[in-house]
Amino acid sequence: MAPRVKICGLTEPARVAQAGSLGATYLGFVFYPPSPRCVDRALARELAAEAPASAETVGLVVDAADAEIEALLQAVPLDALQLHGYETPGRVAEIVLRFGCKVIKALRAETPSDLAALPAYAAVADMILFDAKPPRDAAFPGGHGLPFDWRLVAGVALECPWLLAGGLHAGNVAAALALTKAPIVDVSSGVESRPGIKDPDKLKEFFAAVRRADEDPSR
Repeated sequence: MAPRVKICGLTEPARVAQAGSLGATYLGFVFYPPSPRCVDRALARELAAEAPASAETVGLVVDAADAEIEALLQAVPLDALQLHGYETPGRVAEIVLRFGCKVIKALRAETPSDLAALPAYAAVADMILFDAKPPRDAAFPGGHGLPFDWRLVAGVALECPWLLAGGLHAGNVAAALALTKAPIVDVSSGVESRPGIKDPDKLKEFFAAVRRADEDPSR
């Protein structure tokens, strides 16, 4: 199966429509105020309205309380939640049970020990996302354009689907796919002209690079 693409941190309706037309499977909106990609619920509804039926909308939250999640799901048509904080496996299970939507759990990878809890998370989340650890002084947990050592997840075997994120762009996504065999790649800063603003040309280049990687007979 060809690698699927998730575009995260979308803030403009035109770029949502473009990403959908280019073949994005997942369209992500950030609901974490410290992030330069954060959108409010009113704008998120406009963005979701541009998503094609073939794509799923994903809301990124960080250590959100039940009341926050409930208000978000009532206000915005989201197909999935992306938990990008320090949610425990138990908390992930609670969210799945209470809200009944698809849940993607992000795990920050820097050393093998960071993935020690992977089986516990994979048992309760619908999908796992592997991302780089943010800088120690960072105000938000993702979208810093930093890759991690992809060898940590090369050949990982999970029963649930998983996504590779962290510093991906058109120039390195083929190498990332060749090494990890990731079924889904997630990009944010790698297709931006500045934080929060997706660049139409970079979006095209990223999707073209993913297509070329899929056509590479060595993949």
